[in-house]
Amino acid sequence: MSDLAEQDPDHALSMLAEMRTATDQKLAAIAARIAGRLVLDVARVGPRQARGIGTMVSSPADRFEGDLDLERSLDGLIQARAAGELVNVGDLFVRHWTRPATAVTLVVDRSGSMSGRRLATAAVAAAACAFRAPIDWSVLAFADRVIAVKSQDDARSAAAVVDDLLRLRGQGTTDLAGALRAAATQLERSRAKRRVTVLMSDCRATTGAEALPIARRLDELCILAPADDDADATEFARSVGARVASIEGPSEIPAALLRVLDA
Repeated sequence: MSDLAEQDPDHALSMLAEMRTATDQKLAAIAARIAGRLVLDVARVGPRQARGIGTMVSSPADRFEGDLDLERSLDGLIQARAAGELVNVGDLFVRHWTRPATAVTLVVDRSGSMSGRRLATAAVAAAACAFRAPIDWSVLAFADRVIAVKSQDDARSAAAVVDDLLRLRGQGTTDLAGALRAAATQLERSRAKRRVTVLMSDCRATTGAEALPIARRLDELCILAPADDDADATEFARSVGARVASIEGPSEIPAALLRVLDA
């Protein structure tokens, strides 16, 4: 499997995603473990962050919350100890993230059948979002209804989200409007200046309200469409002013995501 992963990561990921659902529980567990590691490795390719991501800084503890910055706080701690006094909180420093300039919500179309390749592509996309917007991201999956795999204010790890996505089963009709409405609700929880919805879909709605008006109300929409069925997604993107990239397989996700986020 390691040789296949090196030579053809898309095929390896597709196989592992299919094996994740094996009736043999031991085989399924092994496949899940290997798939999770490989998904994260593939997603790490390229620059780690898109433009507009918050940064880690050190600030006075009386004005900010965070983890103690021991190096910058050392003088205050030593002086307080020498004087036999409690340390003044104003002499301490904490490390914390600045307000992120970008929030991302990934919206995965799970309607119809979910092949191993589609599962793997969705999992890589989620991990890539986590790496490129590590502070403020969410993942939704939808068919005729929407489920939150990770909410915007949830602290779930990328690995846990990847594992859940690899368990997804295709189902139902496609309520694109409902999915985009849910994405907007997630992003309303964010304080980021820039709020981006990344939609993985062929954009062919089969139920629900008209999706175009809802898409136009989003701050920013990027679409990752299947390369073998991207005509409707391309037209949808043109109609709402979204950016679109066509994806052949999981390994193309990191570069495509960065391309649409940084366009």
